[in-house]
Amino acid sequence: MKTGGKNLWNWVIVSVSGVIGFLFVSIFFVNTIFLQNAFVILDLSQRVPFSVKNEVLVEKPEKVYAKGLYLTAYSAASKKKRESIIALIENTELNTVVIDIKDDSGYVLYDSNILEVDEAGLEDNRLGDVAGIIKEFHDRGIYVIARQMVFQDPALAKKRPQWAIRNTQGGLWKDHKGQAWVDPTKKEVWEYNMAIAKEAVTFGFDEVNFDYVRFPSDGDMRSVVYTNKDKKKHEVMEEFYRYLGESFVNIPAWVSIDMFGFVMERHDGMVIGQRLADAVDVVDYICPMMYPSHYPRGHLGLRNPAAHPGEVIRHGMEKGVSHFAQTKAAVRPWIQAFNIGAMYGEKNIRAQIDEIERFGGAGWLLWNAANRYSSAGLKMNPQT
Repeated sequence: MKTGGKNLWNWVIVSVSGVIGFLFVSIFFVNTIFLQNAFVILDLSQRVPFSVKNEVLVEKPEKVYAKGLYLTAYSAASKKKRESIIALIENTELNTVVIDIKDDSGYVLYDSNILEVDEAGLEDNRLGDVAGIIKEFHDRGIYVIARQMVFQDPALAKKRPQWAIRNTQGGLWKDHKGQAWVDPTKKEVWEYNMAIAKEAVTFGFDEVNFDYVRFPSDGDMRSVVYTNKDKKKHEVMEEFYRYLGESFVNIPAWVSIDMFGFVMERHDGMVIGQRLADAVDVVDYICPMMYPSHYPRGHLGLRNPAAHPGEVIRHGMEKGVSHFAQTKAAVRPWIQAFNIGAMYGEKNIRAQIDEIERFGGAGWLLWNAANRYSSAGLKMNPQT
């Protein structure tokens, strides 16, 4: 009995010790992972290995009434160009820059650690020291937005043709510029772009602005193979906008989307799937591209809408601003700072700004693809 009891007692001790040891190893393993990935956002729903390292959870940036301008990655990476832009911002009412991180080439424009980007060769590091660039702007009190094109993505379409919009004749469908698009119905495309956005935020961006969040429109639309089946295009896009909003809940940055300027006046989806109603309750900002030169001849009875920027902007804001009442999103239009249809100097730039500011919203953004900006039409900073 003594021997049997001793053996039984030894067995109990060994068993308990084993359990304790297992728990200790488990806790150590979990803690090690936690310490290595402290505050990392984990998305276990992803079906592809998009890894984002060191994504820090912090409070979202302070919201600003943005008065901004657009910069390509090349411009943002140029010290000389940055210095000139910073000087312009400090001397005027401007307070925001929007920087490309993924443009119409489809390439990611910084040094990415995302597996899909690296493995498929989808990187073109034009920005260089992204964190340093952002810090330089932040040190001057400038709000910094990352601009990311989504469904017009010829690079991803070529590398992952199973995610691309197809042509009825076979192969990839391309628009009139020869650009391929990825399929808005593909969740893999959503996740790929979200991985890029999350990684971009780790560099310090205050906001991610998603452009080309729509179905294509320019090209032989009869040859497009649609995969949305019974779903209407705007229903697909509504799901995507909701995905963006939900994904950004625990990301330390705001989320905005660009839309055609006509969304302020038309609410039928315009064959591309864009409607205000589908986005105003799920994203933080909507940026309609209200360039007067892009409205058709005869709009508001005007022979040349570009020559009447105040009228065009006023009408769009009057028609659209009520759709933002009691919603999550605020309107922040892109406006024209380039010479198409008319010369856009002080008078025409200011006319757009004045009309937008009459209606409140969250500010405005100047677009000039060549990044040629001046103080024309801008209020000067009284402190300078």
